Amino acid sequence: MATELQFEHKPKIVFAITDALIMIRRSTTHIVRNTDQLLGTFFQPIMFLVLFAAVFGGAIEKSLPHGVSYINFLMAGIIIQTVAFGSTTTAVSICNDLQQGIIDRFRSLPMNNIAVLSGHVISDLFRNGLSTVVMILAGLAIGFRSSANLFEWLQIAGLIVLFTLAFSWLAAIVGVLAKSVEAVQWLTFVIIFPLTFASSAFVSTDSMNSVLKAFAQNQPITQFIDALRALLLGTPIGNHGWIALAWGLGSMIITIPLASILFRRQASR
Repeated sequence: MATELQFEHKPKIVFAITDALIMIRRSTTHIVRNTDQLLGTFFQPIMFLVLFAAVFGGAIEKSLPHGVSYINFLMAGIIIQTVAFGSTTTAVSICNDLQQGIIDRFRSLPMNNIAVLSGHVISDLFRNGLSTVVMILAGLAIGFRSSANLFEWLQIAGLIVLFTLAFSWLAAIVGVLAKSVEAVQWLTFVIIFPLTFASSAFVSTDSMNSVLKAFAQNQPITQFIDALRALLLGTPIGNHGWIALAWGLGSMIITIPLASILFRRQASR
């Protein structure tokens, strides 16, 4: 009897954290057991890195500042692009849960609504972390070199984590609103493709026309790329770090509660 009373009087935050940890374990197990997804985690970033470096390197390197190789310039952009496209897994997984009826089972349990969303987001943070490590190792193998010290690498890791969380929560909203997995795929493509390619990921924004340059220099992905590139190459970071931090935190302040509200409404239908 005492144990039951103690259980009932636990703070709600304790139950929320417990539920989230269970959902994180569930989503991570799906990733580990899904061979196709693991292969994509390891080989897709390597393919993008090698192809972009080989195809565009010779032409673009001439326009870069003296002493900067294209592989060094490219690394920050490829990391952010890989994480952005990797976040689509969050949207697909949430959409699958809603379409396949598993949410109806969860509704019969006394569990926190946001636990399902946070489980997918955090497990994808783990997967994107693996992709980033694999990509950096591949970059080192084909000539990438960084002058970052330990403190700068910690800042790099923090920026990647922030960007992953911010983009994954945005992807969670897409997963909740989309009517099918196919819709998730084209919606995320429409969002991510222009943002990553109309940025400083692959070429300097100075080479763009005035309209595209104005957009590219002031959109959030460019801020993350420029901050990451500065830390990797040991160049002045300027205001890019603070702007990227503001974009990331501001985005999550909006998307986390919005995703939770939309998911609750969708799950109750």
